[in-house]
Amino acid sequence: MLKINNLSKTYKGAKKAVSNLSIEVEPGDIFGFIGHNGAGKTTTLKCVTGILDFEDGDIIIDGHSVKTDPYYCKSIFAYIPDNPDLYEYLTGIQYLNFIADVFKVSKEERTESIKKYADMFEITYALGDLISSYSHGMKQKLALISALIHKPKLMILDEPFVGLDPKAALMLKNIMHEICDNGGAIFFSTHVLDVAERLCNKIAIIKDGELVVSGNTEDLTNGQSLESVFMEVVNGDQ
Repeated sequence: MLKINNLSKTYKGAKKAVSNLSIEVEPGDIFGFIGHNGAGKTTTLKCVTGILDFEDGDIIIDGHSVKTDPYYCKSIFAYIPDNPDLYEYLTGIQYLNFIADVFKVSKEERTESIKKYADMFEITYALGDLISSYSHGMKQKLALISALIHKPKLMILDEPFVGLDPKAALMLKNIMHEICDNGGAIFFSTHVLDVAERLCNKIAIIKDGELVVSGNTEDLTNGQSLESVFMEVVNGDQ
């Protein structure tokens, strides 16, 4: 579903933010991408989504390169950054319809999806209000609904649980499982290690732009907590 092959990204006048990174996310995977602040997680996600260009390597989504076939790649994935920028002069429903138009979602399909997810995240009552009046948590929920409208095969999420209340976080976890059960995949960064340990079947840890360890969660933890493994890795103990 997603192959990151020898990715390297350098910001102008700085050292490499990501160096020779290779990761593969297969259909059915909930893949957790973890690392300390500044490790290169967000840079990697922005390269995957086409927001940032990169010097070396390639990124393949569903068999298509993000460099040579970006339109197709963007048509089948959904991306939610850690702090979504929404068009606050629109109402919630106007924004969702705008996103549905971008992805050419039919009226019937969008109506069904919007009702399903707005009810699930309990913001149906606010869809007629301006987004500028929304709390941070409500904006996060609206961003999630907009990402789900076109039924993406791949979801790319940067700290998706930040700002969500416990019930909404549980709903998101259920949605992740539903997508993967239908042959899709999830690739997300998080600092919430206990959530990653319980939710992800695969984990990759990045440090200073370089992949340190990657594999099945059970194999990596091997009886330890993910927190213990992460601290060993970032402190250079192994």
